[in-house]
Amino acid sequence: MNAIEITILSIILMIALGYFLKRIDFLSVNDVSTLNNIVIYILLPCMIFSALYSADLSLISKLGILPFVILASSFITGFVSYFILKRFNLSDKQIWSVLVTVMIANTAFMGYPVNLGIYGQEGFLRAIFCDIATMFIFLFLSFTLVLKFGGSVKSAVKKIALFPHLWAIIFGFFLNLVNVPIGPVLDNTINYLGNGAIPLIMLSLGISIDLAAIKRSRSMIIFTSIMKLLFFPFIAFLIVSFLGLVDLQYNVSIVEAAMPSGMLSLILAITYKLDFELSSDCILINTAISLVSLPLIIMLI
Repeated sequence: MNAIEITILSIILMIALGYFLKRIDFLSVNDVSTLNNIVIYILLPCMIFSALYSADLSLISKLGILPFVILASSFITGFVSYFILKRFNLSDKQIWSVLVTVMIANTAFMGYPVNLGIYGQEGFLRAIFCDIATMFIFLFLSFTLVLKFGGSVKSAVKKIALFPHLWAIIFGFFLNLVNVPIGPVLDNTINYLGNGAIPLIMLSLGISIDLAAIKRSRSMIIFTSIMKLLFFPFIAFLIVSFLGLVDLQYNVSIVEAAMPSGMLSLILAITYKLDFELSSDCILINTAISLVSLPLIIMLI
C-alpha cells in the first residue's frame, strides 16, 4: 500500500469507529459539541502553532499564492451557485444556508490530517496557508450576513477576533520570526496536544454522520455535493494550472479545495438564524460522500 491509500484508509477507519461508538451508545451526538470545542479551541491551535513555529519561513513568498487559489475558487463557486439557487423556489435564508456550505471548505478540520498524512509536514504547512483563505471567507460571509439579515457588527468582529486559529497563526509566525524560544516543556506540551487533534476530529466526524438527513434535504444535498466536491476543486485545478503551480503547491491546493463543507458554515447558519438544519444536513452528507470523492481526486492528481 502507498502513503495515500494508508492515510485514507486510516481516516475512514477512525471515522467508522466514531460511527460505531455512536451506534452502540458509547458516545452520542450530544458529545460532538464538546469534542469539537476541544479540537477547535485547544488541539488544532496547538497543531497550527507547532507547525508554524518550526517552519522554514523563507518559503512565505512562495506559499502566499495558496490562499488566493482557495479564495478565488470559493468566490467563483459561490457566485455560480447563487444564480443557480435563485432558480429554485427557496427563501433568502435557505439560499444563504446552502451558499455558506458551498463556499466554506473544511480546510482545517479535515484538510490538515489528510495533507499531513499524505504529504507530511511540508504538505501540512501548505494546508495552513490554504486555511488562511477559509478564515477570510468566514469573515466576508459574517459581515455579508450581518448586512443581509441584521445582527451586530460588533458581535461579528468579536467572534472573528477570538477565533483561536487566527491567534495560533499570528503567534506561530511572530515567535518564529523573532526566534523566541518557548522552552522544551511548553514545546512538548503543545506537540502532545496537537497530536491529539487528528483522532478526535475523525471520531467527531463519525459520530456526526446522520444518514437520515438524505431524505430530509435530498435536492440541496445533491446540489451542494456537486458544487462543493466537484465544481470547487475543478475551479481550483483551472487556477493552479493557469498559475503554473507544481508539486506540493499544486497537489495541496486541489486537495484542500476538494474538502467537504466546513463546520464554520454551520456556525454562520446558527449565528444568523438561517436554516441551520438544512446546512447541517448538507455538511454531514457531503462529508460522508467526500470519503469516496476525495481519494479519487487525490489519485487523479
